[in-house]
Amino acid sequence: MAPKPSPRPKSAPEPAAPARRCAYVVLRRVFERGAYADRAFAAEAGALDARDRALAMRLAYGAVQRSGTLEHLITALAERPAATLDPPLLGALRLGLYELLYTRGAPDYAIVADAVTLAKAHARAGHGLVNAVLRRALREGPDALLGGLRDDTPEHAAIKHSHPLWIARLWWQELGAEGARALMAADNEPLEVALRANTLVTDAPALAERLPVRNHLDPAIPEAVVLDEPFDAHASPLFQQGAFHAQSRAAMLVVHALDPRPGERVLDLCAAPGGKSTHIAALMQGRGEVLAVERNPRRAAGLVRTARRLHAANVHVQVADAERWGCEPASGGFHRVLVDPPCSGLGTLQARADLRWRVTPESIEQLTPIQARILAAGARALRPGGVLVYSTCTISPAENERLIAAFLDSHADFTLDGPGEFGPRGFAGPGPLLTLPHRDHTAGFFVARLRRS
Repeated sequence: MAPKPSPRPKSAPEPAAPARRCAYVVLRRVFERGAYADRAFAAEAGALDARDRALAMRLAYGAVQRSGTLEHLITALAERPAATLDPPLLGALRLGLYELLYTRGAPDYAIVADAVTLAKAHARAGHGLVNAVLRRALREGPDALLGGLRDDTPEHAAIKHSHPLWIARLWWQELGAEGARALMAADNEPLEVALRANTLVTDAPALAERLPVRNHLDPAIPEAVVLDEPFDAHASPLFQQGAFHAQSRAAMLVVHALDPRPGERVLDLCAAPGGKSTHIAALMQGRGEVLAVERNPRRAAGLVRTARRLHAANVHVQVADAERWGCEPASGGFHRVLVDPPCSGLGTLQARADLRWRVTPESIEQLTPIQARILAAGARALRPGGVLVYSTCTISPAENERLIAAFLDSHADFTLDGPGEFGPRGFAGPGPLLTLPHRDHTAGFFVARLRRS
């Protein structure tokens, strides 16, 4: 009798696409280990080619940003709370549902198959649930799932626009319902990419001509070049030559509010990574002194390298604690002081995918005394008649308007300029300057300019 043929070995399942594997790992590290999204991505994406890297970044950062909405929908589709799911399954569902609902291009079957493959590889059981939930999402469709979300209350808006409820309530109170909804929606859109032409080397029109991508200038900010296409800035020879520094237009407005002049002495507290210090040096045409104070030695070393690259020879870096920094009486004080303290960063949620899930009301309570002490240190260093600018990249009254009001109550020799005296058109009126991503298409910054009598 002829021997029976041996059964064919089962073929191993096809691995998930490299971009999805990378995004899946990043998602799990962020939500399961508390990793920073950008650091997790940098650690995982090194072997990807440019196309896969771009897709992986879009998937990972987008799914982190939209995780509030995604978990709400997963709970409804799975008919059980998302938080009770095994983390490897929840990660696969976040990734697959994000791609099905918010992106276009890849075939639906490939998205579902890769999510199931990732769940099967990393979870002991439950990949069938991933398959069932994503197929149900396909049947219902993006229009029904997303179109059914409302934003008529802070509670609903927090879900629809994927923000913590406390942020939705804060902005609802400060900006009104329409402003809060628009700001939260803008936080989930791609951020502005702008370059500051280094006027020690070139000017904005000349830089714009030399860039290999479409761009446009900003008539209100002479150094600003806004990019209309993706651009690998760090790989450009222009970067190495010091022709530009990547910087939001809102950050550029801070230094224009300071209005440094050639030959002056200027103090920049909490100066790393150095974008504002080197902008100050450029507006001073390299003449005078910019003392850049940074507490962290590693960040201070990076600031030194940035100043060297941008030919800002009049920037001098000092490693010191800004909270305790004191100006020696013999120096006579500084003509201008910039105080840019650590803040909650709520104006930069477009750029920092995981930040909205890290900041808490308690962390703001911890920050405000530090900010007040650094502002007081800056005030002590300012000579009579000088200008002090306080800026943050957040939209938080406790760190901004209320902190400045308390400072003025205790410093009778200081007065507050209105934004019409230092900001671009459209910002006239009393009080400080506040940029908003949905209105101004740049990062959210608060800028208060104070004068010492």
